[in-house]
Amino acid sequence: QVQLVESGGGLVQAGASLKLSCAGSGRTFTTDGMGWFRQAPGKEREFVSAISSNGSIKYYADSVKGRFTISRDNAKNMVYLQMNSLKPEDTAIYYCAVGESASGLKNSKPKYWGQGTRVTVSS
Repeated sequence: QVQLVESGGGLVQAGASLKLSCAGSGRTFTTDGMGWFRQAPGKEREFVSAISSNGSIKYYADSVKGRFTISRDNAKNMVYLQMNSLKPEDTAIYYCAVGESASGLKNSKPKYWGQGTRVTVSS
């Protein structure tokens, strides 16, 4: 049974940093794209970032480009999202996702989802 478990969310002030982690189990994801989505209160889930299987290709939503960095550790079956210079508009539940490719995730076609971790940024 495939599971994705996110951690690292919390309540921070604007300008702070957080690092989200996602641990995969049930199978290895070394040939899959991995990434992050988020859903803010009252809004639809949106793409945040994705990374290719070998880490060479990364995609970011325009709203987070330059502030967020995605990375992965295939030996640990994990993906991370380093979030710097957080803004109140980054407040959302952040979901880890796995797809056939990073570009596939960018087009919102995940195969697996995590349960989410909440990030709240106060002004």
